[in-house]
Amino acid sequence: MFAVTVVFQMSPENLEQFMPLMIENARASVETEDGCHQFDVCTDPSRPGDVFLYELYEDAAAFEAHRQTAHYKTFDGAVGSLVLEKSVRTYSTVAQ
Repeated sequence: MFAVTVVFQMSPENLEQFMPLMIENARASVETEDGCHQFDVCTDPSRPGDVFLYELYEDAAAFEAHRQTAHYKTFDGAVGSLVLEKSVRTYSTVAQ
């Protein structure tokens, strides 16, 4: 498996516009991408400007395919001006 974590930081007043777009992107990813197994959108009331994503893909190629979808490109283009900072980290399963 290939895990992706993303933290968006934005002004709290942009959350109302951002969240429906984020939730739609997550829904479309899970429902239409064979390689996307999980896409959680998380917040913490004590940090109202932060949105944390946990995404689980079949492999790195599935994540790259996600970034090429129309729904991702639409989302990414729509939220660019709302986001102050974005941090992406990826992790691969370690064989034991």
